[in-house]
Amino acid sequence: MKLLLAVGSDDTYDLISLYIRPLGFEMIRYRYIVKAMDNVDEIDPAGVIISANDFPRHWKAMVQFIRAERPKEMCPIIILTGKNFPLEATTQAFYIGVSGIVDETLSTPDLDRLQTIISRYIPVDERRRSRRFYTGERTRFNLLISNPVDKTIIPGEVKNISATGLSFFPAHSTLMKDIGLHTIMPQCSLRAGHLLLSPTCRMARTGRIVSLEFISFPGDEQNILEKYLEELPIIELRNKQMEIQESGGFD
Repeated sequence: MKLLLAVGSDDTYDLISLYIRPLGFEMIRYRYIVKAMDNVDEIDPAGVIISANDFPRHWKAMVQFIRAERPKEMCPIIILTGKNFPLEATTQAFYIGVSGIVDETLSTPDLDRLQTIISRYIPVDERRRSRRFYTGERTRFNLLISNPVDKTIIPGEVKNISATGLSFFPAHSTLMKDIGLHTIMPQCSLRAGHLLLSPTCRMARTGRIVSLEFISFPGDEQNILEKYLEELPIIELRNKQMEIQESGGFD
């Protein structure tokens, strides 16, 4: 399945790609919206994402152009908006056929909303590799990063994880000030339950909580992580049951 993106910002595209590509989509991105419109028929996308923030004067024209031949059921269109997107534009967006609107800051709730909208219109396997798991008291995930600049070891908390990447809250954010966007970090140590893995990561988003993309794993570690994540709900249920038993909750 092909997903067409008319997105000017590299950061926005990278973050969308991190969470959406593993659903099984081929991502086709255009930095120029007119060129995107010229190629819609050739691409025949299963869905379209347009940044109204990057293309404030042309996003409506592209929506209307697509809707002339492709209804919502055939091709959902999602608009990414900035903080100054007016209310009347939101009303107009839905009137001309937009399937959903998502804030371009792409915080965790925004990413969830983006996935929900896509899944509503395009059937996807819920066990695909991009399914994210939020860490909690019963899940054990930790990450150590070796700063590629000065080799400092940076510990931190894994906030959520999928087979393609994770969100990481460093214990000392100042230690990451030299690590820029797209930096490759070949020396990382990821603990997932009883597993100890060694992914090579790339910085996909900076900030207080950073997003890291898994570039590669040694040996069969990628498959090992995917299997562990698929089994994670069962593991959490067993752990919860054991806690209840230990506390005397069962007769």
